[in-house]
Amino acid sequence: MLKAYSLTIGLFCILGISVYAQDQKQADSLILIYEKGTNNDLEVLKQIAEYETDPQKAIIYSDILITKALKEASNQYAHSGYLQKGYHLQSLGNYTEALKAFFKSEEQAVLAGDELGKSAVLISIADTYSEMGNSKNAKSYYKRGLREVREINDSMVLATTLLNAGDEYLKTKQYDSALIYFEESGLIFKELNVPIGLAYNYGNSGMVYAEQGKDELAEKRISEAIDILKKLEDYSPISVYLNYMSDIYFRKNKLDKAFSYAEQSLGLAERYNLKKQISEAHLQLSELNKNRGDYKNAFNNYENFVLYRDSINNLETVQEMARLRTDYEVSQKQVQLDLVEQQRKTQKAVLIGIAIALLLIAILAIGLFRRNKFISRTKAIIEKEKNRSEKLLLNILPKDTAMELRDSGKVVAKKFDSVSVLFGDFVGFTSYSERLSPEEVVDSVDFYFSKFDEIVEKYGLEKIKTLGDCYMCAGGLPFPSQDHAQRIVMAAFEMTEFVRSSKARSEIEYKELNFDLKIGINSGPVVAGVVGTKKFAYDIWGDTVNIASRMESHSEPGKINISEKTCELIDRDFECEYRGEFEVKNKGFMKMYFVKKANEDYLRKFKELSSNKMQTEHSLANNI
Repeated sequence: MLKAYSLTIGLFCILGISVYAQDQKQADSLILIYEKGTNNDLEVLKQIAEYETDPQKAIIYSDILITKALKEASNQYAHSGYLQKGYHLQSLGNYTEALKAFFKSEEQAVLAGDELGKSAVLISIADTYSEMGNSKNAKSYYKRGLREVREINDSMVLATTLLNAGDEYLKTKQYDSALIYFEESGLIFKELNVPIGLAYNYGNSGMVYAEQGKDELAEKRISEAIDILKKLEDYSPISVYLNYMSDIYFRKNKLDKAFSYAEQSLGLAERYNLKKQISEAHLQLSELNKNRGDYKNAFNNYENFVLYRDSINNLETVQEMARLRTDYEVSQKQVQLDLVEQQRKTQKAVLIGIAIALLLIAILAIGLFRRNKFISRTKAIIEKEKNRSEKLLLNILPKDTAMELRDSGKVVAKKFDSVSVLFGDFVGFTSYSERLSPEEVVDSVDFYFSKFDEIVEKYGLEKIKTLGDCYMCAGGLPFPSQDHAQRIVMAAFEMTEFVRSSKARSEIEYKELNFDLKIGINSGPVVAGVVGTKKFAYDIWGDTVNIASRMESHSEPGKINISEKTCELIDRDFECEYRGEFEVKNKGFMKMYFVKKANEDYLRKFKELSSNKMQTEHSLANNI
């Protein structure tokens, strides 16, 4: 289960090409400059391709740069265009096309006489082959790149390239060769006084020694790396190194040391809120506990792994709920302060009454009467606020979840074996929203999402959340049902029809509503629960959710794209068109289908039964 983490410095950041340190705001401003027109199109396009964080958009601008550069016979800019295209294709896992782009970039660098650019391309090709697992080609290009780098006599680039090459030999278990590269790069980093390079050099050397069974030397080297990284306050690689050491000792069946390193990694990651490292440490502990036979803790660790993995992909909080909850807490605290103040006044009145005898007993009686009246009013206010809070809570969470949160202050996550998840996303919304004020953007989103909420309620589904212009809902929870897939597809048809009809009459009523809607649906098991303790939200997690999102991204405007699992649930009731197999990130190739229409028999049956069925379920939900 060796993970072979890549902890090298990032050669091209040192070269100044900024592959990984991209700045989306700068990219957006450069795009505006380009669209308005400039006398320096090639340079602006080059910078957009470098800074744009969306790989798909970056590839588009790289292609524009390549076309213009070739037309103007600018080999240098053509080299940059192909190089950036290769980087972004590599980030998408499209290694074959990335290599094609890098080879083109090398040709243009040679024509431009750019030796530094040529060496950068050679090392990028080596890195790509390394990612593909083609160690033979990776080593060959690292050697070629090293020859080029040595000729241009750039010590920093040389040290970084040596570190990258050594990492490749580490991954292929050629430990002696790896150490030779690490030793040379370490000497250069030490001479140049580059602490970060030295730290990674020590860390990677420690991994080699650990693989060779030289545990004492391995721990010494990794400790030296960690000491430097602590001074640099670079905690992420420390956590990764510790987890890597745990992995190595796990393979050697030294479970006590494996647990120790994994727990250190988790503790450090939690201290500095490094979500990716927290996720990986929990996965490592899950494997260790499973190996030990402690299935309860193994399951808990795996749940945390999934939770943190999903939170990395961008998890949002329910802002309005936080505000309402804060208002309620403030109102309660104010009532308590008022009660304390009133009690102080009453006690003072009692003391005065005792001092001046019978005359002030009457005043005390009046004070007590007012106090009782105040308490009655206060209780009424508290009860009113309590009812208001519960109603607001029910508008945000499912009823059983809201009641559980109210009664115990927390919600236990629940697993549902079969649900259907829908993602809907508007095509072209981002560029459209840039032309409007925030108020106009909110009005546009509210126009559609308010209707979507009505449709979701109509079909007995559960709205999960909205993310910008993306709408997410699910069927089959919190109350399991047999026909959740059919319901969610019917809702999807109604959503697309509403968007289509709105667009059709936009010339008269809604001049700016010219969107198309893409929808993706997947079915399978999920875990549902509430995230957080203050700014909380009802959410669902699992591969079913991730695949549903991928179905939406592979859909087309105005179409409903579903997975094979969903198709199996609805194929008797709906006409589905097989699209073929598409490559899905982290999942390989998956079969996809467009839903064309509902069968006539199903439509008749649905119209007869759905109304009574939804009313019955709604009644049951209100009685829980």
